[in-house]
Amino acid sequence: MAQVSVRLNGYVYSVGCRDGEEQHLLAMAAQVERRIERVRALGSQSGESRMLVLAALLMADEIHDLSDAKLPSGATETLARAEQAVRENDRRRDQLALLVERAEGIANELEAS
Repeated sequence: MAQVSVRLNGYVYSVGCRDGEEQHLLAMAAQVERRIERVRALGSQSGESRMLVLAALLMADEIHDLSDAKLPSGATETLARAEQAVRENDRRRDQLALLVERAEGIANELEAS
């Protein structure tokens, strides 16, 4: 496990990550630091905890907006219909398998007679 030192809001934190993920962790820390700078630019001169909370809320808001924008209009309904169709196809496949089994049983009885 690798250890990376990240600087957020003027403080250095040692954070563990999987080997090879160090650059990704540093990039994520840079994203958080950018949000902290946005909070600071809004005039908030509060403590570290509050600054980090506000930065986290900014990031959560961005994630929420991206999640809403990800699916086009009507996609949720289309996805629900597709899931229903998959369930229906599974049910029909199971029914067909039972019919095939019954037909094979009848064929075996006819051959035995």
